[in-house]
Amino acid sequence: MAESVSLHNRRAGDVESSDPVSRSQPDRQRTDGCGAERCELVVLTGLSGAGKQSAFRTFEDLGYYAVDNLPLELVPPFADLIHGSPHITKAALVVDAREETIERFPNILKDVAARLSVRVVFLEASDEVLIRRYSETRRPHPSRTDELITASIAAERRRMAVVRNLADVVLDTSRFNVHQLRAHLVSQFGKSEGSQTLSLTTMSFGFRNGVPPEADLVFDVRFLPNPHFVPEFRSLTGQDSQVAEYVTSFPQTQEFQQRIRDLLLFLLPQFEKEGKSYLTVAFGCTGGQHRSVALAEDMGLFLSSKGYSGKVLHRDMPR
Repeated sequence: MAESVSLHNRRAGDVESSDPVSRSQPDRQRTDGCGAERCELVVLTGLSGAGKQSAFRTFEDLGYYAVDNLPLELVPPFADLIHGSPHITKAALVVDAREETIERFPNILKDVAARLSVRVVFLEASDEVLIRRYSETRRPHPSRTDELITASIAAERRRMAVVRNLADVVLDTSRFNVHQLRAHLVSQFGKSEGSQTLSLTTMSFGFRNGVPPEADLVFDVRFLPNPHFVPEFRSLTGQDSQVAEYVTSFPQTQEFQQRIRDLLLFLLPQFEKEGKSYLTVAFGCTGGQHRSVALAEDMGLFLSSKGYSGKVLHRDMPR
């Protein structure tokens, strides 16, 4: 597995820092409004084969408005779009050696930084690792020249030097696999204080209509006392307080709830480490009206209190 990695926060003339996230960037601040939240643009760049596409997908999963291989001349209009949008507060785009006018990057970066908070992340790897990755994937180098791949890599390093010199974060991915790269980026960009990166859907359903195919974890709660047989509850659902209180009043329900909470608090960080972005937890009873609804609602509130974002859905509950 990965050992230490080369991670630098730098710009020409800057003193290096070991913290890529907290370092202040007075020259990269927005000068005017973007709603109540701070607008952020991450420019993903670097060498071909260093993991830009994996990084790009990670930023997409983190909720960034992400655009791949945007031509440089369209970057300023893209920045204007972000700055003027009430819905986009963070975005990511990929810029790499396929861009024919890469030498214009410094001027374009300066222009964009006048409107947004910009962070440039440059991914690279050793020649040996890049050659091995191209061999394993059997893909040609993007330069598609007739020269040896070592020469193509060297030429790309020279071409991208102007971008690397402006990077806030230079990340050597030589010792990363795709999961480790994702985990590293999530740790640096994905979490605000008290938040989690895994998006959860808590769902209720009725077994008579089948198990939801999208469910990752399924819990059968048909062993609990059924409110359907209490006449005054029959027309109600688990969203009604009297039904929820009835379902959760039994000792077996309370023990079940605690055991599932403990299980999820153990499992969810493990899913995050493996790169899972979305998870559906489903509770099923006979008809999907009472028990499963009450427990899904309760679990949704509990997970929200632990910093997980998501939603609660009731597939079979009467409308």
